[in-house]
Amino acid sequence: MKLSAYDPEGFYDELFQGKGLPRSAASVLVKNLEAMPDGELVRRQQAAEKALFDLGITFNVYNSNAGLERIFPFDVVPRIIEAKEWDFIERGLRQRIEALNLFLNDVYHEQRIVKDGIIPGDLIRSATGYRKECRGLNPPWGVWCHITGTDLVKDKDGKLFVLEDNLRCPSGVSYVIGNRQVMKRTFPQIFGAINPRPVEDYPSRLLDMLQFLGPRGDNAPVVALLTPGVYNSAYFEHSYLAQQMGVDLVTGADLVMRDGYLYMRTTRGFKKVDVLYRRIDDDFLDPRAFRSDSMLGVPGLMEAYRAGRVAIANAPGTGVADDKVVYAYLPQIIKYYLGEEILIPNVDTYMCWVPEDMKYVLEHMHELVVKTANDSGGYGVLIGPHATEAVRKEWAERIKDNPRNFIGQRTLSLSRSPVMIGDACEGRHVDLRPFVLYGKDIYVMPGGLTRVALKKGSLVVNSSQGGGSKDTWVLSEGSV
Repeated sequence: MKLSAYDPEGFYDELFQGKGLPRSAASVLVKNLEAMPDGELVRRQQAAEKALFDLGITFNVYNSNAGLERIFPFDVVPRIIEAKEWDFIERGLRQRIEALNLFLNDVYHEQRIVKDGIIPGDLIRSATGYRKECRGLNPPWGVWCHITGTDLVKDKDGKLFVLEDNLRCPSGVSYVIGNRQVMKRTFPQIFGAINPRPVEDYPSRLLDMLQFLGPRGDNAPVVALLTPGVYNSAYFEHSYLAQQMGVDLVTGADLVMRDGYLYMRTTRGFKKVDVLYRRIDDDFLDPRAFRSDSMLGVPGLMEAYRAGRVAIANAPGTGVADDKVVYAYLPQIIKYYLGEEILIPNVDTYMCWVPEDMKYVLEHMHELVVKTANDSGGYGVLIGPHATEAVRKEWAERIKDNPRNFIGQRTLSLSRSPVMIGDACEGRHVDLRPFVLYGKDIYVMPGGLTRVALKKGSLVVNSSQGGGSKDTWVLSEGSV
């Protein structure tokens, strides 16, 4: 495979610093790829896709006429992150998660950050992820955000930014592990030569963290993973993680409250559950506490949680920290709780509830990315430069009707990476979602899910919007 003709075309590229000129961290990878006979990389791309199919690595798409399940598109050329850069990313994520956890605890208790005038109280109370039912709750060990997926991007100069935080039910980690398994089979020699940091121990680390939340005793706490069911877009991940951890995968129908404790139905009778890893939104957890029409949760669950009889990860109420308007305050949140400057900055954000910001967004929609405050998965996003005038006008009316629900961000020229398109490599835009576990301490998985906008020129990387993924190789100290 000859990469000498690959051209970054003026974008910051993860593997190349100029036409045919690989970055030092990618030199071994590029050298090995170039040494392959003509057609060999294409053959291995096809073999990798078949392996993913055989593994059943799929996702579900809502409102799709093309069938329920899809194979997650995968690109065989890995992304390389050198050790020094990763160390910085890890420090930045640790800082962010620590501050967000302190923020969540404060929001549901004294609200000092509101009383001290850092964040308006109305902003907190109007966030759709804020749950007044969670006021006064005390999660085990004071940890609210046990599993986090934070989306990172780079601009045209290679500067790193946080695009958004995902603290409710972040998904995608199963694809990180599946991608790695496939890459080891596809490029055993290259993998051995580069030896990136491992990711396969994530399920055992996740289980350790979940068990840490349970009661102390002679026996290990019983963990169950709560899924909405087979029609959920991330059901493959739910079943995969449950299987890898060796815990039961349950739906609300499998669970029942008895004498104030949570139990699951098994073939041997009822079994007490100490820790519930929930993959459903707050609204559906408990019809007595939240939505009364929910058929997915367990009546009385929140009462048991409040009494400390069961632990839930992530804690209910964490969605307030996902709010993209709250996101705009992260530099102040970090400064307030930690006394530090933010390490990985946010993208410049305009809050439409502020009159002058809304005026700017309405006048510059053709230049900005506009987002709703609480949507995820690539939904609720307007890429202003790529939208028609009619669509921008429609969004302008929506903003005027509900300014609290919208933000504007400057459009970044996202970094790119080589992607196999047919029998050649072409540049496509990428982002990165590292996963963070917070239990006894904070663990940042080395690498994460590199998502790829497979359509040329597109900035939308979400799988639900036609994006794909690639393996992320974090180098060890001293590696080249």
